[in-house]
Amino acid sequence: MSDIRATDSRIVYENRWMRVREDAIERPDGSHGIYGVVEKPDFVAIAAIDRVRGFIHLVEQYRYPVAGRYWELPQGSWETRPDVPPEEVARAELSEETGIVARKMTRVGDLFLAYGYSSQRYHVFLAEELEQGAAALEAEEADLIARAFPISEVDAMIASGIIRDATTVAALGLIRLKGLL
Repeated sequence: MSDIRATDSRIVYENRWMRVREDAIERPDGSHGIYGVVEKPDFVAIAAIDRVRGFIHLVEQYRYPVAGRYWELPQGSWETRPDVPPEEVARAELSEETGIVARKMTRVGDLFLAYGYSSQRYHVFLAEELEQGAAALEAEEADLIARAFPISEVDAMIASGIIRDATTVAALGLIRLKGLL
């Protein structure tokens, strides 16, 4: 069977961080329908590992759409500069959110966030050989807390539902599957 084909497209909402479009489509069998697509810039997720102590660095912040504070890997994107290489964004976001500078940054892979409705992808990085510096939070991150946890505690936080961020769970799973953790 051939792919679904867009016959028309219109932007229904747009701001600095995202665009929502509605596409009229034709399926391979000739039937018609619509798809709503959320377009957001790709982002990075960084697992900063202190191998000597056996710790992973996480951040906690308030997430408005789900009305709660949650622990997650440091993450971010540069909406106004989507052409910047992902490793450069990863290094900057890690430093900005945690103050950590990684002497070693390994690209682990990339995943789609939710390809049933969004084109957004994220790049997973493993940061090692860490040096602590000062964080430089943006206004949207003013309430962000950075903390290192033992790897076993992060596993327990995932299993118990304290960590509920799918990106964090998937990124750590990918890192483990590749034998890097």
